[in-house]
Amino acid sequence: MMMRTFLPITLAAGIALLPCSAQAEGKLSLKSVNIDLPAGDDMFPNGPGADAINNNCLACHSADMVLNQPALPKAQWEAEVDKMIAAYKAPIDPKDVGAILDYLASVKGVN
Repeated sequence: MMMRTFLPITLAAGIALLPCSAQAEGKLSLKSVNIDLPAGDDMFPNGPGADAINNNCLACHSADMVLNQPALPKAQWEAEVDKMIAAYKAPIDPKDVGAILDYLASVKGVN
């Protein structure tokens, strides 16, 4: 019995809302948007390991973004690099990890 009452109400509501959905489809418009991103041509400063960090880390980060981080002990930099590889799937060549850590420790490490 309840189904007999519910079905006509559902059909009536659907028919009543049909013109609304047709209007919504006609109003949808997509527009291209242009944005200006900050220049990302900067490389990490020269030094031992600069090639390794430039070749691996610039795919996701600007050099400025990394160099503006606080100075950290090498163990903490290692945890950050491990997080980039494990959590964010950073395409870091395993043979370059040591050179990257040495570079970060020399440029942004705590003495």
